[in-house]
Amino acid sequence: MGTPILEKLEKLEKLENKAGSEKYILKNKGGVKGTPNFPVSRIDCMRRSKETSIKAMSAALKKSSSNGSDESVTTEEQQAKISEIRKLIGPLPEKLAIYCSDAAITRYLKARNWNVKKATKMLKETLKWRAEYKPEEIRWEEVAHEAETGKIYRSNYIDKHGRTVLVMRPSCQNTKSTKGQIRYLVYCMENAILNLPPDKEQMVWLIDFNGYNLSHTSVKVTRETAHILQDHYPERLGMAILYNPPKFFEPFWKVVKPFLEPKTQNKVKFVYSDDPSSKKIMEELFDMEKLESAFGGNDDSGFNISKYAERMREDDKRMPAFWTRGNPQSAEPHVDLNSLDLNSDSDASDNGKVDSSPSHVSDSETLSPSESVIVTKGSDNGSTEVH
Repeated sequence: MGTPILEKLEKLEKLENKAGSEKYILKNKGGVKGTPNFPVSRIDCMRRSKETSIKAMSAALKKSSSNGSDESVTTEEQQAKISEIRKLIGPLPEKLAIYCSDAAITRYLKARNWNVKKATKMLKETLKWRAEYKPEEIRWEEVAHEAETGKIYRSNYIDKHGRTVLVMRPSCQNTKSTKGQIRYLVYCMENAILNLPPDKEQMVWLIDFNGYNLSHTSVKVTRETAHILQDHYPERLGMAILYNPPKFFEPFWKVVKPFLEPKTQNKVKFVYSDDPSSKKIMEELFDMEKLESAFGGNDDSGFNISKYAERMREDDKRMPAFWTRGNPQSAEPHVDLNSLDLNSDSDASDNGKVDSSPSHVSDSETLSPSESVIVTKGSDNGSTEVH
């Protein structure tokens, strides 16, 4: 499942491809006398149309930028929607019941602009995925080989808001297995969540583009990564810092930016080591004494796989307790998750200040590695993989 942004652009791209093979004659009308008829590929016109379409979609999205925001849904309405989703989902096995906390359900509601029906469907899909994939059961020894180069790891420091920091280095890919890389990504997400303080729900992505080039990019595998992050970890991103990204990133960002809500736009920061104003961004977010020297900080210890392995093994010991803690819902009987009908249109009430269409893309639908290019190709034979 691609992002709404990608889906819209892909539709336009398909129109271009279809039209590309067709030629038509533009006759000289009102031009200079004697100018011959000339063949023009319809793709040229479609490209201009694409620019116009992007502007039009952007204007439509901006028109509804305030719809579905937290401020437009009162606390009472929020709680009513949470209760309604609980009723629609029904009893769950212990781990999934623990997963469906009020905070978790709220994240899904936010991701779907407080539309109960859409949020319920999204949550049901995650529950089925978690029941089958069992992300909380992944252990360090299973994914340790993926971590050897430090392509993704949880830092030993947090930001000034107390949020977990995931460091990502797209150029440090070391394996070729898409399945293995996705497994490691999920392990890192679960570990980052495990280490969030009780009052925090979001994390920071610190993306180091040192050594990055276009050969590290794969749209196909990016979609798989985006699917996991967008559909199963909504509203988990607090800030994404792109450190020394290639220069072409900012123009691309300017195209994507109009599709995003203002709060999402503010979550992406471009930081350059040779830009004094960039250092201010880092100083505001991090304790520079603890921040790695690779990001302008004063800690030059670097990534150490042996020490990191010790930390992860200790975290693995904590994970079972995280999923068996006291929870009133944990006493619910086991149910067959196949009974969760993902296609059913429940009688969920969509009254009130909820869904709007079209709407801005929410946090859960953007800023995944599909946008920050945390995808790499295999190191030896060029096969594409996710990082």
